[in-house]
Amino acid sequence: MLPFTNIAIIGLGLIGSSIAHAVRETMPSARLTGFDSDPATRARVIKLGFCDDISDSAGAAVTDADLVMLCVPVGVIGEVAAEIAADLPDDAIVSDVGSSKESVLTALTKALPNARIIPAHPVAGTEDSGPDAGFATLFQERWCILTPPEDAAEGDIERVKAFWEKLGANIEIMDAKHHDLVLAVTSHLPHLIAYTIVGTAS
Repeated sequence: MLPFTNIAIIGLGLIGSSIAHAVRETMPSARLTGFDSDPATRARVIKLGFCDDISDSAGAAVTDADLVMLCVPVGVIGEVAAEIAADLPDDAIVSDVGSSKESVLTALTKALPNARIIPAHPVAGTEDSGPDAGFATLFQERWCILTPPEDAAEGDIERVKAFWEKLGANIEIMDAKHHDLVLAVTSHLPHLIAYTIVGTAS
């Protein structure tokens, strides 16, 4: 049983294209529709062929979706969400891949007040970018943190969890504020270790 059958990916860089490749390998019967704001990226993805369809607008990409993955920079996520608001099906789940979650949840809730929103943060990446950089195994044995709002339906959380598990990820669920605190601490950890080593050496 597939968690989703019609997946729209908005933003086709490293993460978006890797999701597409991973879905192709693990859920081959799912339909993939993509959109990227850069026409050159859209043209490249058509040549690479890892989506079933490439739309000319974000709204057109989501019209038949049961899962919408927003793979765009955190700073524009509210703007992109507003672009899909009029075309988003009532039963679609909206998720993302941003590394900060409290601001994302606020932006998505404001732009899509009636949507089923389950934010996510796959802790994975490489130094490369763009649609050519994506690969199917990027998320295998990597953590993906889900940060659902308090009123999220348990069934929606389970579907998004199942989706990422199919892509090979390990799942952790926490609230958005706690996620941001944990990530802030861990991102500074190398610096703290370095300062401690310097202090000890001195």
